[in-house]
Amino acid sequence: MELALVVHLLVVITIYGILAISLNLVVGATGLFNLGHAAFYGIGAYTSALLVKAGVPWLLAVLASMAMAGFVAFIIGIPTLRLVGDYLAVVTMGLGEITRAVFKNWISLTRGPMGLPGIPHASILGIEFDTADKYLILGIICLLITFVVAERILYSPFGRVLKGIREDEAAVQALGKNTYRYKMAVLVVGSAMAGLAGSLFAHYITFIDPSSFVMWLTFFIFLIIVLGGLGNNLGAVVVTVVFVALREGLRFVGLPLWLNPAALQQLIFGILLIIATIFVPRGLIPERKVVYE
Repeated sequence: MELALVVHLLVVITIYGILAISLNLVVGATGLFNLGHAAFYGIGAYTSALLVKAGVPWLLAVLASMAMAGFVAFIIGIPTLRLVGDYLAVVTMGLGEITRAVFKNWISLTRGPMGLPGIPHASILGIEFDTADKYLILGIICLLITFVVAERILYSPFGRVLKGIREDEAAVQALGKNTYRYKMAVLVVGSAMAGLAGSLFAHYITFIDPSSFVMWLTFFIFLIIVLGGLGNNLGAVVVTVVFVALREGLRFVGLPLWLNPAALQQLIFGILLIIATIFVPRGLIPERKVVYE
């Protein structure tokens, strides 16, 4: 039983690791204060689940979930990416709540608060990932692909422009770069990666409902990338391992009946986010600086 729990935690870590890397591209590397990342996670989950339940192969469904999340990000990005700082945070926060309201109220499609049960397991070329052991392999492969893609982006000329936008967007514009296009591109890519994580989550748990995609999830992932070091994907993955183990471990601690484990999680991680923002703004594992000659 203990081994099964460890495997389950590792699967959850791979999914949250992808989420952390995707948000790190948008927030950590580019400085876009996005508080609606859970919306793209949910869009990916619902798109993939509905398509596979309709008979579409999982491989096509996951690509469609990434495309849908990226498309919604593109539509949202048209008016919002001209905003900066607190304004962008407020708009993206609203997006997260609007998306969850759609999941909750479009009952004919999503079944609303009752959720979508009986989601088929992921399968590729006849290989069905119907156990946690098998799913862990799929999760690791997807996490590695996401990590490699994100690293290639960060340490490319494109990535250097993103970091320039984070540090001083006006200076990048003075160099002749269209920062709006760069921000749009990274928002779409990061959201598509979140859609991949959503698809993996839906077909692993085999049940989703609107409560799985609340704003608190974005705050949790935000804390991970802050402590892992903004712009540092390896740090994000390392902190994901620690935090998911801590978060899930609290469920198995013998707490008094009056103490709600979920409320305790939010309290602990909320305090950690405040402390990290004040005392370690560059994270416990700061971004690796590269000197270009």
